[in-house]
This record gives sequence, C-alpha cells and structure tokens, in this order.
Amino acid sequence: MKAEIHPTYYEDARVTCSCGNSWITGSTVQEIQVNICSQCHPFYTGEQRIVDTVGRVERFVKRLEARQSVSARQEIEAKVRKESEEAARKARARGDNPDKAVAEVVAKYAAEEAA
Repeated sequence: MKAEIHPTYYEDARVTCSCGNSWITGSTVQEIQVNICSQCHPFYTGEQRIVDTVGRVERFVKRLEARQSVSARQEIEAKVRKESEEAARKARARGDNPDKAVAEVVAKYAAEEAA
C-alpha cells in the first residue's frame, strides 16, 4: 500500500438520524447525519406515516382560515388531508413521488377555493 493516500478511518463514527436514534459504526467521516433509519422507516416499523416535508397542506389550511368559518374549514381540511394521504399512498405503490401527488391534491382544492 502507498503511504499517505488513504483517508483516516474512525472506528467510533457516530451516525445520527433525524428521528433521534444514533449508533456507532466505522467510517472515514467522524459524524454522519441521516434522514431515515431502521427505527423510523415504515418497512421496519410496520406503520406508514405521511411526512409532509414541504408543509403544503398546512399552508393551504392557513390560507383557508382567513376565508372560512371554523366548521367549514375543518371539513375541507379533513377532506384535503384524507385525499392527500390516499394520493401519497397510491403514488408510493406506483413508485412515484408522494410529494407531487400531495401537491396536486392541494392545488385542486386551492383552485376550487379561488373559483
């Protein structure tokens, strides 16, 4: 082996997930940040969560708050959430981007609201 060409190997590298889980492994980087791990991935946990990383549904609901009464807003919000979850589930099953499917549902309700 040639000297001085290999990266430093850390036997005690810490991997930290966004869910809070962390563990020690070996790596050429001392600290690693990951978005998902076996403690929070739906395949391993057995439950499926909708992660609305962009906050599209919440932004739509905030716009709706100014225009609607509380009961009407809650009814529309429930419809949007239900359709968003269903669209995201179907998109995942097809292998498509679930965020795009959620955006399409929100855009549909936003267009109805504007009309």
